Amino acid sequence: MTNAKDKLTIFIDMDGVLANFEKAAKTLKEKLPMDLGNIKPDEVLDFSTFEVMPGAKDAVAKFIEVGYDVFIATTPPWNNPDAWGQKRNWIEEHFPALKRKMFLTHRKDLLMGDVLIDDTTYRGQKDFKGHFFHFGQKDLDWNAIVEILTTNTVVQKIIKK
Repeated sequence: MTNAKDKLTIFIDMDGVLANFEKAAKTLKEKLPMDLGNIKPDEVLDFSTFEVMPGAKDAVAKFIEVGYDVFIATTPPWNNPDAWGQKRNWIEEHFPALKRKMFLTHRKDLLMGDVLIDDTTYRGQKDFKGHFFHFGQKDLDWNAIVEILTTNTVVQKIIKK
């Protein structure tokens, strides 16, 4: 367990990091007999049906176990207002410890914390003031991120003093 002053604040993206967005989008395309045209998958997908990404539950449980303050930071699709509630319900079902720790934002650079774990870079992730882990890039999967964030020597370099 970390000391209170050493407690990391971690923000984790939902789609593509905790929830398997790609698989849901692929399944949608296979089920629809027509071309979606200009409609983006996130405008019609039911976010409450997504599968959990491999390793995500164990990673979140480990972060909570070592005493980190973990939050969800997700961007809901503007043209699918139902997705906002679906995301909330999904988190409550799959990550009940985080059910009231969720930020809906299109500007992740405005979040205040030590770590941001996200699979994209077009919502201010690169300008996040803490350490940005680009999930899925350069072998940054859940195993690698958990190892990095639970190794004290590395964590001490990340923690803001």
